[in-house]
Amino acid sequence: MDYGDVDLLQQIVVQVRERSSLEPRIAVLLGTGLGGLAERIEAEVTIPYQDLTGMPVSTAESHKGELILGRLCGVPTVAFSGRLHAYEGHSLQEVVVPVRLAKLLGAETLIMASACGGMNPHYDVGEVAVLVDHINLLGGNPLVGRNDERLGGRWPDMIEPYSESLIAAAERAALSQQVRLHEAVYVAVLGPCLETRAEYRMLRVLGADLVGMSTVPETIAAVHCGMRVLAFGIVTDRCLPDALEPANIAKIIEAANSAEPVLAGLISHVLEHEFTT
Repeated sequence: MDYGDVDLLQQIVVQVRERSSLEPRIAVLLGTGLGGLAERIEAEVTIPYQDLTGMPVSTAESHKGELILGRLCGVPTVAFSGRLHAYEGHSLQEVVVPVRLAKLLGAETLIMASACGGMNPHYDVGEVAVLVDHINLLGGNPLVGRNDERLGGRWPDMIEPYSESLIAAAERAALSQQVRLHEAVYVAVLGPCLETRAEYRMLRVLGADLVGMSTVPETIAAVHCGMRVLAFGIVTDRCLPDALEPANIAKIIEAANSAEPVLAGLISHVLEHEFTT
């Protein structure tokens, strides 16, 4: 299936519109351990991915796989509780289906969060960073193939992948809530295995602070279709080559869950001060 084809995506939009006419201003893409933010949404309708014909289904641990239309802090919102990843076997065009659906439903801003490995030695487990740039090492790009001009132009400029005005808003929120918020460069790798010591050293030399297996394709697709992006990373484990410990997935999810109230508070503050005035 060509998920870069607006006509195909519109078939999913029609199914959503049969259940709700709400036009969202923002889209929220929830990652590992962050599904609790969905509980803050005053939901008008919740639709499991498998109930939408043509919608790719998430198989990742702790990802529910639901589309939620409602209001978050009073702002009309579409939320996707469940990310899609290339390591699950999805093409990068499938991975960005939620972003393109959000745009077609009316959203102009994308807010994301994900669990990340922290390679910057100044970051502690459980801390939150706002992304200011990224490096794509996935080995592909969701824009490869025929370009549908109804989504965006052929050559999107990535000079500002993450909205500087929204980054500033997030930093004001952190200051008001006395939260330590890092600015980070995120590097996306394919996975699903974690990195070797040598790979962590390489990624750090390249300039990355955080490493993960998502976020970059969605950002590229959002910029392509003219959306602003605000993305956060939660440090769920420290990836320091000379002090590396075996990965513990349960602890990674626990760390993400423990930081969820902080992240939810930051996002709520941004919405209340930037989208309701």
